[in-house]
Amino acid sequence: MPQEISVSYLAIKNKVYRLIDAMVVGEKSEADLQESIRRWWSLIHPADRPIAKKYLLAILGRSMAALDAIVDTVPSSHPCETNYPLLSSDRSKLVERLMKEENVPSPV
Repeated sequence: MPQEISVSYLAIKNKVYRLIDAMVVGEKSEADLQESIRRWWSLIHPADRPIAKKYLLAILGRSMAALDAIVDTVPSSHPCETNYPLLSSDRSKLVERLMKEENVPSPV
């Protein structure tokens, strides 16, 4: 019997945050995280994928906004420190574009 995967907003948020935490503490590499997401996605019923994608993009968008706010708040003594590579404007624009395509409300 196939495993049931919850596509509720809370379940997806918990999955994303657990994966982020595992990467932050060094338990998972970026490749491990991507493989986990691929396995998780393959377990979601195809009929549930549109809503799962909508929630995932909303969570990622809000997470990016939160990280940007944190980075913007931390004082920098060197101008080069303000361009944190993982929070590049390209990634932010990508998340915004994906959210617009899926009609996800922007994080505020």
